[in-house]
Amino acid sequence: MRAFFLVAFGGAIGSALRYALSLALPKPHPNAFPWATLLVNLAGCFLIGLLAGGLSRNAWLQSTGWLLLATGVCGGLTTFSTFALENVQLLRGHLLWMSLVYLSVSVAAGFLLCALGYGLSRF
Repeated sequence: MRAFFLVAFGGAIGSALRYALSLALPKPHPNAFPWATLLVNLAGCFLIGLLAGGLSRNAWLQSTGWLLLATGVCGGLTTFSTFALENVQLLRGHLLWMSLVYLSVSVAAGFLLCALGYGLSRF
């Protein structure tokens, strides 16, 4: 039961952070490039990379910390369900190229930032 509370608490923090960022950034019109979601997803990828890189050196992170920070905060912060919906909306708006750019940059930069976070955590 403790694990569920850690994930829920972390998820609440991540969701609140995501909401705060959405308030801080201007609202785009429906066919605009979804910068806010892209930035949040990339930040989440970087953070989970940092956490994963620190796993082998930190006992707290291997148990409690992972549930709270990676599963909870990162899970609440990242918005891949929104990412999928925005791609569908771009496609429905006949904006294939914008959808392909969004998809490609999200995936490629997400992997690169995750690897960078992992690498930086090793120092």
